[in-house]
Amino acid sequence: MKKSLILLGLFLTTSLYSQTILGKWKTIDDATGKEKSIVEIYEQNGKIYGRIVEVLDPAAKNKKCDQCEGADKNKPIEGLIIIKGLTKDDDEFTGGTITDPKTGKVYKCTISLDGNDKLKVRGYVGFSLLGRTQYWIKVKKS
Repeated sequence: MKKSLILLGLFLTTSLYSQTILGKWKTIDDATGKEKSIVEIYEQNGKIYGRIVEVLDPAAKNKKCDQCEGADKNKPIEGLIIIKGLTKDDDEFTGGTITDPKTGKVYKCTISLDGNDKLKVRGYVGFSLLGRTQYWIKVKKS
């Protein structure tokens, strides 16, 4: 009995640990369905951020965010922090922003898990209904 409870506890701990938004996620282009980049989601000072750690299209690897404003203007897209300042609110993370490096536009952002291996990323203006949702795929550790 004791051994079963220990095994159950380990299983639940492992299951909860694997269900996290933290880690690396592959982004998919809405229009083409092609893989675009790898974004690493991380926590810093209690807030959630996301940085493009790899641009997958060799032709776009050295592009800069020339449409971005402020401190991000003309920064390389690879290395750019595109998700900023999200905080946990029940099963989702909200209250921050996401930048589209192609257009430089900044949107309000909400992200949540859709199963263990899919991340629902919603960028919007004003109300969440006025926006766009992408699904990012968890990068498996090799």
